[in-house]
Amino acid sequence: MTSVMEARRVLVVGAGAVGLSAAIQLQRRGFAVTVIEESAPGAGASYGNSGMLVADTAIPTFQPGMIWKVPGWLADPLGPLTVKARYLPQALPWLWRYLKSGTRRQVFHAAEALRALHRSTFEGWLDNVGHDAMSRLTRRDGQVYLWEGMKAPPARGLEDEVRTHLGIESEMLGADRVRQYFPGISRDVSHGLLVPGNGHTVDPHGLVNSLAEAFLREGEGTLLRERVMRAWRAEDGRWSVMTNLGSHCGDALVVAAGAWSGRLLAPLGVAIPLETERGYHVMLRNPSVRLGMPILNKTRYFGVSSMSDGLRVSGTVEIAGLDAPPTLARAKILVTQAKRLFPDLAFEEQAYWMGHRPSIPDGLPAIGEVHGKPGLFACFGHGHSGLTAAPASGQLLAQLVAGERPAIDPAPYSPARFS
Repeated sequence: MTSVMEARRVLVVGAGAVGLSAAIQLQRRGFAVTVIEESAPGAGASYGNSGMLVADTAIPTFQPGMIWKVPGWLADPLGPLTVKARYLPQALPWLWRYLKSGTRRQVFHAAEALRALHRSTFEGWLDNVGHDAMSRLTRRDGQVYLWEGMKAPPARGLEDEVRTHLGIESEMLGADRVRQYFPGISRDVSHGLLVPGNGHTVDPHGLVNSLAEAFLREGEGTLLRERVMRAWRAEDGRWSVMTNLGSHCGDALVVAAGAWSGRLLAPLGVAIPLETERGYHVMLRNPSVRLGMPILNKTRYFGVSSMSDGLRVSGTVEIAGLDAPPTLARAKILVTQAKRLFPDLAFEEQAYWMGHRPSIPDGLPAIGEVHGKPGLFACFGHGHSGLTAAPASGQLLAQLVAGERPAIDPAPYSPARFS
């Protein structure tokens, strides 16, 4: 691993939660940091996610036995998964690796690595943005998983084993307890699982904006609104990027561009299996339902969170690439699901959104120096948990750039695991 301790300038491509977390941690270590992002800070997946901060969740999305559910999901117009037919040939290699990752051994491996990134999320966000922003924008009141139509509690399975293995506290709830927490919820809901250590932000975009403000306030950091076109390593070993407005040079380059990271790295000969899981949300304004904590429906695979501007219903996975237009029907499914869950739900208006989750088949992000490319660092691929993992990911990345001893084992996230 190459240390750039003697070098002082780092370029960070990407101003989402992960990129800005890395930037502020690098800045605190004395680096001059330039963040480059075409859109406003936090305008991508950091804006439209569910807002859940899951300190006590570390389960990768794909698990043993789930492969047999895929045909049913694809056939169900209200199902949580769809694959665009014209994109399928391009997505097949990634999908095959993703399906192969659903083994018991890989689940435990990924869970331990995710736990290391997730467990300190509230402390990490507090360190990055300060007490005022945290008190305004975050809540740690727990999270409830829900199941529908089950006569008995969900059988103790792999997820329970993982929680026990990792020392995560949880409590099974019967239907009556669920209705105490969520009056007006559907009678179809039969069981719940309370995870008291989880929470959420009431404004994901505001939280990431607070991170950008802290980055600019604390030091001499630069935040540029430019579109990165390409990157290259010069003969002197420094890294340059060309944007629509010019070029910039640094002693190290951090690629934290989410689902777009692969497009920047591919011309450099870097092949990390990155795909976009397109996700949707609908914001319901002035809803008649206000939740005391976020919900994740484990039967229908969608989430519901109360936010400062309404009720956010989020979910679905659409494999269609970066360039296909949004599929509005996928977002409208979420309205149907919300009304099923809360039959008396009323609201004044609805607003739809689609974004790109950057996902790697083994369920873990790529964090660290790229093999054979001194000074080039990856920090992307966080899938469904970028907001949660951002503080620890940014700290780990900064420690690796600075040549420090990392606070957590970096090996599970190494980009070299795909070499």
